[in-house]
Amino acid sequence: MGWVAVAGIAIFFVGLMLSIGLHEIGHLVPAKLFGVKTTQYMVGFGPTMWSKKKGETEYGIKWIPLGGYVRMIGMLPPGKDGSLRDATTSPIRGMVESAREASFEEIDGEDEKRLFYQKPWYQKLIIMAGGPAMNFLLAAIILSISFMGFGTYVPKPQVDKITDCVIPVSAQRQTCENGDKPTPAAQAGFKSGDKLLSFNGQKVDSWDQLTSLIRGNGGKQVTIGIERDGQPVNLTPSLVTSERYVGKDTSRTEQVGFLGVLPVQVKERQGPALVAETMWDFTANAGNAIINLPNRMVGVWHAAFGDAKRDVNSPVGIIGASRLGGEIAELKVPLADRVQTFLMLLASFNLAIGLFNLLPLLPLDGGHIAGALWEAVKRSFAKLFGRPDPGYVDVAKGLPFAYAIAAVMLVMTVIIMYADVVNPVRLSGN
Repeated sequence: MGWVAVAGIAIFFVGLMLSIGLHEIGHLVPAKLFGVKTTQYMVGFGPTMWSKKKGETEYGIKWIPLGGYVRMIGMLPPGKDGSLRDATTSPIRGMVESAREASFEEIDGEDEKRLFYQKPWYQKLIIMAGGPAMNFLLAAIILSISFMGFGTYVPKPQVDKITDCVIPVSAQRQTCENGDKPTPAAQAGFKSGDKLLSFNGQKVDSWDQLTSLIRGNGGKQVTIGIERDGQPVNLTPSLVTSERYVGKDTSRTEQVGFLGVLPVQVKERQGPALVAETMWDFTANAGNAIINLPNRMVGVWHAAFGDAKRDVNSPVGIIGASRLGGEIAELKVPLADRVQTFLMLLASFNLAIGLFNLLPLLPLDGGHIAGALWEAVKRSFAKLFGRPDPGYVDVAKGLPFAYAIAAVMLVMTVIIMYADVVNPVRLSGN
Protein backbone atom coordinates (compact mmCIF):
# COMPACT_ATOMS: atom_id res chain seq x y z
CA MET A 1 0.00 0.00 0.00
CA GLY A 2 1.53 3.30 -1.12
CA TRP A 3 1.51 6.66 0.63
CA VAL A 4 -1.27 7.91 -1.67
CA ALA A 5 -3.58 5.12 -0.46
CA VAL A 6 -2.64 5.80 3.18
CA ALA A 7 -3.42 9.50 2.67
CA GLY A 8 -6.78 8.56 1.10
CA ILE A 9 -7.62 6.32 4.06
CA ALA A 10 -6.72 9.08 6.53
CA ILE A 11 -8.68 11.77 4.66
CA PHE A 12 -11.81 9.66 4.34
CA PHE A 13 -11.57 8.58 8.00
CA VAL A 14 -11.46 12.24 9.03
CA GLY A 15 -14.48 12.90 6.80
CA LEU A 16 -16.43 10.13 8.53
CA MET A 17 -15.46 11.41 11.99
CA LEU A 18 -16.53 14.94 11.04
CA SER A 19 -19.87 13.52 9.86
CA ILE A 20 -20.35 11.76 13.20
CA GLY A 21 -19.30 14.88 15.09
CA LEU A 22 -21.74 17.06 13.15
CA HIS A 23 -24.49 14.49 13.72
CA GLU A 24 -24.01 14.99 17.46
CA ILE A 25 -23.94 18.79 16.97
CA GLY A 26 -27.41 18.31 15.48
CA HIS A 27 -28.51 17.04 18.91
CA LEU A 28 -26.40 19.39 21.04
CA VAL A 29 -27.48 22.74 19.58
CA PRO A 30 -31.28 22.31 19.94
CA ALA A 31 -30.81 20.67 23.36
CA LYS A 32 -28.99 23.79 24.59
CA LEU A 33 -31.49 26.10 22.88
CA PHE A 34 -34.37 24.37 24.68
CA GLY A 35 -32.57 24.48 28.03
CA VAL A 36 -31.76 20.79 28.46
CA LYS A 37 -28.67 20.28 30.61
CA THR A 38 -25.95 18.64 28.52
CA THR A 39 -22.90 17.39 30.42
CA GLN A 40 -20.94 15.69 27.60
CA TYR A 41 -20.38 15.94 23.86
CA MET A 42 -18.20 13.06 22.69
CA VAL A 43 -17.06 11.68 19.34
CA GLY A 44 -16.29 8.00 19.82
CA PHE A 45 -16.77 5.58 22.73
CA GLY A 46 -14.63 4.04 25.44
CA PRO A 47 -11.69 5.73 27.19
CA THR A 48 -11.24 9.46 26.61
CA MET A 49 -8.39 10.49 24.30
CA TRP A 50 -8.85 14.24 24.83
CA SER A 51 -11.45 16.47 26.42
CA LYS A 52 -12.00 20.03 27.54
CA LYS A 53 -14.80 21.42 29.67
CA LYS A 54 -16.52 24.61 28.63
CA GLY A 55 -19.33 25.76 30.85
CA GLU A 56 -21.37 22.78 31.96
CA THR A 57 -20.39 20.60 28.96
CA GLU A 58 -17.30 18.44 28.51
CA TYR A 59 -16.25 18.25 24.84
CA GLY A 60 -13.98 15.41 23.82
CA ILE A 61 -12.80 12.57 21.61
CA LYS A 62 -12.74 8.93 22.67
CA TRP A 63 -10.55 6.11 21.44
CA ILE A 64 -13.14 3.85 19.78
CA PRO A 65 -14.37 5.64 16.60
CA LEU A 66 -17.69 3.83 16.21
CA GLY A 67 -20.08 6.70 16.82
CA GLY A 68 -20.62 9.46 19.31
CA TYR A 69 -23.08 10.79 21.86
CA VAL A 70 -24.42 13.83 23.72
CA ARG A 71 -25.22 13.16 27.38
CA MET A 72 -28.47 14.93 28.29
CA ILE A 73 -29.73 14.89 31.87
CA GLY A 74 -33.10 13.29 32.59
CA MET A 75 -33.56 11.23 29.43
CA LEU A 76 -35.81 8.80 31.34
CA PRO A 77 -38.82 9.86 33.44
CA PRO A 78 -39.37 8.60 37.02
CA GLY A 79 -41.87 5.81 37.69
CA LYS A 80 -45.61 6.41 37.87
CA ASP A 81 -45.46 7.19 41.57
CA GLY A 82 -42.57 9.60 41.05
CA SER A 83 -39.95 7.25 42.50
CA LEU A 84 -36.69 6.43 40.80
CA ARG A 85 -36.58 2.77 41.83
CA ASP A 86 -39.24 0.29 42.88
CA ALA A 87 -38.65 -2.84 44.87
CA THR A 88 -38.88 -5.73 42.43
CA THR A 89 -37.75 -9.31 41.97
CA SER A 90 -38.03 -9.17 38.18
CA PRO A 91 -34.60 -9.00 36.47
CA ILE A 92 -36.08 -7.12 33.52
CA ARG A 93 -37.91 -4.66 35.75
CA GLY A 94 -34.76 -4.27 37.82
CA MET A 95 -32.82 -3.46 34.67
CA VAL A 96 -35.33 -0.70 33.79
CA GLU A 97 -35.31 0.78 37.28
CA SER A 98 -31.50 0.73 37.45
CA ALA A 99 -31.33 2.66 34.20
CA ARG A 100 -33.95 5.10 35.48
CA GLU A 101 -31.95 5.64 38.66
CA ALA A 102 -28.71 6.16 36.71
CA SER A 103 -30.46 8.77 34.59
CA PHE A 104 -31.06 10.89 37.71
CA GLU A 105 -27.65 10.49 39.36
CA GLU A 106 -26.28 13.77 37.97
CA ILE A 107 -29.36 15.86 38.83
CA ASP A 108 -29.20 18.49 41.53
CA GLY A 109 -31.79 20.95 42.74
CA GLU A 110 -31.00 23.53 40.06
CA ASP A 111 -31.58 21.03 37.23
CA GLU A 112 -35.17 20.11 38.02
CA LYS A 113 -36.54 22.24 35.19
CA ARG A 114 -33.80 21.27 32.73
CA LEU A 115 -34.55 17.57 32.31
CA PHE A 116 -35.01 16.13 28.83
CA TYR A 117 -38.16 14.15 29.62
CA GLN A 118 -39.92 17.28 30.96
CA LYS A 119 -39.68 19.16 27.68
CA PRO A 120 -42.69 19.45 25.33
CA TRP A 121 -42.93 16.58 22.87
CA TYR A 122 -42.08 18.78 19.89
CA GLN A 123 -38.86 19.96 21.55
CA LYS A 124 -37.83 16.36 22.25
CA LEU A 125 -38.67 15.53 18.65
CA ILE A 126 -36.50 18.38 17.32
CA ILE A 127 -33.59 17.47 19.60
CA MET A 128 -33.55 13.79 18.61
CA ALA A 129 -34.27 14.40 14.91
CA GLY A 130 -31.49 17.00 14.78
CA GLY A 131 -28.77 14.36 14.35
CA PRO A 132 -30.25 12.58 11.31
CA ALA A 133 -31.32 15.95 9.89
CA MET A 134 -27.69 17.09 10.07
CA ASN A 135 -26.61 14.02 8.09
CA PHE A 136 -29.22 14.72 5.40
CA LEU A 137 -28.12 18.36 5.25
CA LEU A 138 -24.47 17.30 4.95
CA ALA A 139 -25.34 14.91 2.12
CA ALA A 140 -27.19 17.69 0.26
CA ILE A 141 -24.27 20.11 0.72
CA ILE A 142 -21.70 17.52 -0.39
CA LEU A 143 -23.71 16.58 -3.48
CA SER A 144 -24.23 20.27 -4.31
CA ILE A 145 -20.47 20.85 -4.17
CA SER A 146 -19.92 17.81 -6.40
CA PHE A 147 -22.56 18.47 -9.05
CA MET A 148 -22.81 22.26 -9.04
CA GLY A 149 -19.14 22.93 -8.35
CA PHE A 150 -17.26 20.19 -10.20
CA GLY A 151 -20.02 19.09 -12.57
CA THR A 152 -20.81 15.61 -13.79
CA TYR A 153 -20.19 13.66 -16.97
CA VAL A 154 -23.08 13.90 -19.42
CA PRO A 155 -23.37 11.51 -22.40
CA LYS A 156 -23.56 13.28 -25.75
CA PRO A 157 -24.93 11.91 -29.07
CA GLN A 158 -21.45 11.27 -30.40
CA VAL A 159 -19.64 7.93 -30.67
CA ASP A 160 -16.68 7.42 -28.34
CA LYS A 161 -16.14 3.66 -28.75
CA ILE A 162 -17.65 0.74 -30.63
CA THR A 163 -18.29 -2.49 -28.70
CA ASP A 164 -17.10 -5.55 -30.60
CA CYS A 165 -19.75 -8.10 -29.65
CA VAL A 166 -23.17 -8.50 -28.05
CA ILE A 167 -22.82 -9.61 -24.40
CA PRO A 168 -25.92 -10.00 -22.19
CA VAL A 169 -25.55 -8.06 -18.95
CA SER A 170 -26.22 -11.24 -16.95
CA ALA A 171 -22.96 -12.67 -18.33
CA GLN A 172 -21.04 -10.27 -16.03
CA ARG A 173 -18.07 -9.95 -18.39
CA GLN A 174 -16.55 -7.35 -20.70
CA THR A 175 -14.49 -9.46 -23.13
CA CYS A 176 -15.85 -11.29 -26.15
CA GLU A 177 -15.89 -15.08 -26.31
CA ASN A 178 -16.41 -17.62 -29.08
CA GLY A 179 -20.01 -17.58 -30.22
CA ASP A 180 -20.66 -13.93 -29.38
CA LYS A 181 -22.23 -12.08 -32.29
CA PRO A 182 -20.69 -8.83 -33.58
CA THR A 183 -22.62 -5.70 -32.66
CA PRO A 184 -24.82 -3.96 -35.25
CA ALA A 185 -22.61 -0.86 -34.89
CA ALA A 186 -19.48 -2.83 -35.80
CA GLN A 187 -21.20 -4.44 -38.79
CA ALA A 188 -22.67 -1.16 -40.04
CA GLY A 189 -19.32 0.67 -39.95
CA PHE A 190 -19.74 3.18 -37.13
CA LYS A 191 -16.50 4.91 -36.12
CA SER A 192 -15.24 6.82 -33.10
CA GLY A 193 -16.06 10.52 -33.48
CA ASP A 194 -19.28 10.05 -35.49
CA LYS A 195 -21.89 12.64 -34.46
CA LEU A 196 -25.36 11.04 -34.25
CA LEU A 197 -27.86 13.41 -35.86
CA SER A 198 -31.06 11.49 -36.62
CA PHE A 199 -32.88 8.17 -36.19
CA ASN A 200 -35.24 7.07 -38.99
CA GLY A 201 -35.51 10.71 -40.04
CA GLN A 202 -36.24 11.99 -36.53
CA LYS A 203 -33.76 14.60 -35.24
CA VAL A 204 -31.69 13.44 -32.27
CA ASP A 205 -31.00 16.06 -29.58
CA SER A 206 -29.64 13.94 -26.72
CA TRP A 207 -28.09 10.59 -25.94
CA ASP A 208 -31.05 9.61 -23.74
CA GLN A 209 -33.42 10.26 -26.64
CA LEU A 210 -31.32 8.12 -28.97
CA THR A 211 -31.06 5.34 -26.38
CA SER A 212 -34.83 5.25 -26.01
CA LEU A 213 -35.30 4.98 -29.79
CA ILE A 214 -32.71 2.20 -30.09
CA ARG A 215 -34.19 0.19 -27.20
CA GLY A 216 -37.64 0.40 -28.73
CA ASN A 217 -36.62 -0.92 -32.15
CA GLY A 218 -34.98 -4.27 -31.44
CA GLY A 219 -34.86 -6.64 -34.42
CA LYS A 220 -35.43 -3.89 -36.98
CA GLN A 221 -33.24 -2.30 -39.62
CA VAL A 222 -33.03 1.43 -39.00
CA THR A 223 -31.44 4.47 -40.61
CA ILE A 224 -29.15 6.57 -38.43
CA GLY A 225 -27.90 9.88 -39.79
CA ILE A 226 -24.38 10.83 -38.70
CA GLU A 227 -21.81 13.50 -39.38
CA ARG A 228 -18.31 12.20 -40.16
CA ASP A 229 -15.40 14.50 -41.01
CA GLY A 230 -17.90 17.30 -41.57
CA GLN A 231 -19.98 15.30 -44.06
CA PRO A 232 -23.48 13.84 -43.55
CA VAL A 233 -23.70 10.06 -43.86
CA ASN A 234 -26.57 7.58 -43.42
CA LEU A 235 -25.87 4.16 -41.89
CA THR A 236 -28.42 1.33 -41.82
CA PRO A 237 -27.68 -1.07 -38.94
CA SER A 238 -29.97 -4.01 -38.18
CA LEU A 239 -30.57 -3.68 -34.44
CA VAL A 240 -30.54 -6.86 -32.36
CA THR A 241 -32.49 -7.62 -29.21
CA SER A 242 -30.26 -8.02 -26.15
CA GLU A 243 -30.57 -8.33 -22.39
CA ARG A 244 -30.02 -4.94 -20.72
CA TYR A 245 -30.68 -3.45 -17.29
CA VAL A 246 -33.97 -1.65 -16.70
CA GLY A 247 -32.71 1.94 -16.57
CA LYS A 248 -30.51 2.40 -13.47
CA ASP A 249 -31.97 -0.65 -11.76
CA THR A 250 -29.24 -3.31 -11.94
CA SER A 251 -31.47 -5.86 -10.20
CA ARG A 252 -33.82 -6.19 -13.20
CA THR A 253 -33.22 -6.85 -16.88
CA GLU A 254 -35.26 -6.70 -20.07
CA GLN A 255 -34.91 -7.59 -23.73
CA VAL A 256 -34.49 -4.38 -25.76
CA GLY A 257 -32.94 -3.08 -28.96
CA PHE A 258 -29.15 -2.82 -28.99
CA LEU A 259 -26.70 -0.99 -31.29
CA GLY A 260 -23.30 -1.23 -29.59
CA VAL A 261 -21.84 2.26 -29.30
CA LEU A 262 -20.58 4.13 -26.25
CA PRO A 263 -21.12 7.91 -26.08
CA VAL A 264 -18.63 10.72 -25.62
CA GLN A 265 -18.86 11.98 -22.02
CA VAL A 266 -18.58 15.74 -21.40
CA LYS A 267 -18.32 17.22 -17.91
CA GLU A 268 -20.95 19.88 -17.23
CA ARG A 269 -22.04 21.70 -14.08
CA GLN A 270 -25.53 20.77 -12.96
CA GLY A 271 -28.35 22.45 -11.06
CA PRO A 272 -30.29 21.64 -7.87
CA ALA A 273 -32.55 19.22 -9.76
CA LEU A 274 -29.78 16.61 -10.09
CA VAL A 275 -28.88 17.07 -6.42
CA ALA A 276 -32.49 16.32 -5.43
CA GLU A 277 -32.70 13.37 -7.84
CA THR A 278 -29.46 11.87 -6.52
CA MET A 279 -30.55 12.42 -2.91
CA TRP A 280 -33.71 10.46 -3.69
CA ASP A 281 -31.78 7.66 -5.41
CA PHE A 282 -29.24 7.41 -2.58
CA THR A 283 -32.02 7.44 0.02
CA ALA A 284 -33.92 4.67 -1.77
CA ASN A 285 -30.75 2.58 -2.09
CA ALA A 286 -29.82 3.15 1.57
CA GLY A 287 -33.34 2.27 2.69
CA ASN A 288 -33.27 -0.91 0.64
CA ALA A 289 -29.86 -1.78 2.12
CA ILE A 290 -31.18 -1.33 5.67
CA ILE A 291 -34.25 -3.47 4.97
CA ASN A 292 -32.06 -6.22 3.53
CA LEU A 293 -29.34 -5.90 6.19
CA PRO A 294 -30.05 -9.32 7.79
CA ASN A 295 -29.72 -11.05 4.41
CA ARG A 296 -26.57 -9.11 3.56
CA MET A 297 -25.03 -10.00 6.90
CA VAL A 298 -25.19 -13.66 5.85
CA GLY A 299 -22.96 -12.77 2.90
CA VAL A 300 -20.62 -10.81 5.17
CA TRP A 301 -20.34 -13.84 7.48
CA HIS A 302 -19.42 -16.18 4.60
CA ALA A 303 -16.93 -13.63 3.25
CA ALA A 304 -15.34 -13.17 6.70
CA PHE A 305 -15.18 -16.79 7.82
CA GLY A 306 -15.42 -18.70 4.53
CA ASP A 307 -14.14 -18.40 1.00
CA ALA A 308 -17.09 -16.43 -0.42
CA LYS A 309 -16.40 -13.34 -2.51
CA ARG A 310 -17.28 -10.05 -0.77
CA ASP A 311 -20.23 -8.41 -2.51
CA VAL A 312 -19.49 -4.87 -3.69
CA ASN A 313 -22.85 -3.84 -2.13
CA SER A 314 -21.96 -5.45 1.19
CA PRO A 315 -22.34 -3.30 4.34
CA VAL A 316 -19.05 -1.77 5.50
CA GLY A 317 -17.89 -0.09 8.69
CA ILE A 318 -15.38 2.63 9.51
CA ILE A 319 -12.47 0.41 8.48
CA GLY A 320 -14.01 -0.68 5.19
CA ALA A 321 -15.13 2.82 4.28
CA SER A 322 -11.68 4.22 4.96
CA ARG A 323 -10.07 1.49 2.84
CA LEU A 324 -12.36 2.52 0.00
CA GLY A 325 -10.98 6.03 0.48
CA GLY A 326 -7.51 4.60 -0.08
CA GLU A 327 -8.64 2.89 -3.30
CA ILE A 328 -10.20 6.11 -4.55
CA ALA A 329 -6.96 8.01 -3.91
CA GLU A 330 -5.07 5.53 -6.12
CA LEU A 331 -7.50 5.59 -9.06
CA LYS A 332 -5.82 6.41 -12.38
CA VAL A 333 -8.19 9.31 -13.13
CA PRO A 334 -7.85 13.11 -12.87
CA LEU A 335 -7.60 14.53 -9.34
CA ALA A 336 -10.97 16.30 -9.68
CA ASP A 337 -12.65 12.98 -10.47
CA ARG A 338 -11.07 11.35 -7.42
CA VAL A 339 -12.24 14.22 -5.22
CA GLN A 340 -15.76 13.82 -6.59
CA THR A 341 -15.74 10.09 -5.93
CA PHE A 342 -14.70 10.86 -2.34
CA LEU A 343 -17.57 13.31 -2.05
CA MET A 344 -20.16 10.93 -3.51
CA LEU A 345 -19.11 8.12 -1.16
CA LEU A 346 -19.16 10.46 1.85
CA ALA A 347 -22.62 11.73 0.88
CA SER A 348 -23.96 8.17 0.60
CA PHE A 349 -22.57 7.32 4.05
CA ASN A 350 -24.22 10.39 5.58
CA LEU A 351 -27.57 9.40 4.09
CA ALA A 352 -27.15 5.84 5.37
CA ILE A 353 -26.24 7.09 8.88
CA GLY A 354 -29.24 9.44 8.92
CA LEU A 355 -31.71 6.80 7.75
CA PHE A 356 -30.39 4.11 10.09
CA ASN A 357 -30.73 6.41 13.09
CA LEU A 358 -34.38 7.06 12.21
CA LEU A 359 -35.34 3.43 12.83
CA PRO A 360 -37.93 3.53 15.66
CA LEU A 361 -35.78 1.46 18.00
CA LEU A 362 -33.88 2.38 21.14
CA PRO A 363 -31.01 3.15 21.55
CA LEU A 364 -31.23 4.83 18.11
CA ASP A 365 -32.54 8.38 17.73
CA GLY A 366 -35.68 6.98 16.12
CA GLY A 367 -36.65 5.27 19.38
CA HIS A 368 -36.82 8.61 21.20
CA ILE A 369 -38.52 10.22 18.20
CA ALA A 370 -41.19 7.51 18.31
CA GLY A 371 -41.63 8.15 22.04
CA ALA A 372 -42.11 11.90 21.48
CA LEU A 373 -44.65 11.30 18.71
CA TRP A 374 -46.56 8.77 20.80
CA GLU A 375 -46.65 11.27 23.66
CA ALA A 376 -48.13 13.87 21.29
CA VAL A 377 -50.81 11.39 20.15
CA LYS A 378 -51.76 10.34 23.69
CA ARG A 379 -51.98 13.89 25.00
CA SER A 380 -53.94 15.07 21.96
CA PHE A 381 -56.52 12.29 22.38
CA ALA A 382 -56.78 12.95 26.11
CA LYS A 383 -57.40 16.65 25.48
CA LEU A 384 -59.87 15.92 22.68
CA PHE A 385 -61.99 13.59 24.84
CA GLY A 386 -61.61 15.52 28.10
CA ARG A 387 -59.54 12.87 29.82
CA PRO A 388 -56.74 13.45 32.36
CA ASP A 389 -53.28 14.21 31.01
CA PRO A 390 -51.59 10.80 30.50
CA GLY A 391 -48.17 12.32 31.29
CA TYR A 392 -44.84 11.52 29.71
CA VAL A 393 -44.24 8.42 27.64
CA ASP A 394 -42.00 6.10 29.62
CA VAL A 395 -39.40 5.07 27.05
CA ALA A 396 -37.54 3.24 29.84
CA LYS A 397 -39.98 0.36 29.38
CA GLY A 398 -38.36 -0.30 26.01
CA LEU A 399 -34.86 -0.61 27.46
CA PRO A 400 -34.73 -4.43 27.70
CA PHE A 401 -35.49 -4.63 23.98
CA ALA A 402 -33.04 -1.77 23.41
CA TYR A 403 -30.28 -3.70 25.16
CA ALA A 404 -31.00 -6.70 22.94
CA ILE A 405 -30.88 -4.51 19.81
CA ALA A 406 -27.64 -2.91 21.01
CA ALA A 407 -26.11 -6.36 21.52
CA VAL A 408 -27.10 -7.43 18.00
CA MET A 409 -25.72 -4.18 16.56
CA LEU A 410 -22.44 -4.71 18.43
CA VAL A 411 -22.08 -8.25 17.09
CA MET A 412 -22.82 -7.08 13.53
CA THR A 413 -20.31 -4.25 13.90
CA VAL A 414 -17.56 -6.63 15.02
CA ILE A 415 -18.29 -9.06 12.16
CA ILE A 416 -18.28 -6.24 9.60
CA MET A 417 -15.02 -4.83 11.00
CA TYR A 418 -13.38 -8.26 10.81
CA ALA A 419 -14.62 -8.76 7.25
CA ASP A 420 -13.34 -5.29 6.33
CA VAL A 421 -9.87 -6.42 7.40
CA VAL A 422 -9.68 -9.96 6.01
CA ASN A 423 -11.92 -9.63 2.94
CA PRO A 424 -12.67 -5.95 2.25
CA VAL A 425 -15.09 -4.48 -0.28
CA ARG A 426 -13.20 -3.23 -3.31
CA LEU A 427 -14.35 -0.65 -5.85
CA SER A 428 -13.26 -2.94 -8.67
CA GLY A 429 -15.31 -5.79 -7.25
CA ASN A 430 -12.23 -8.06 -7.45
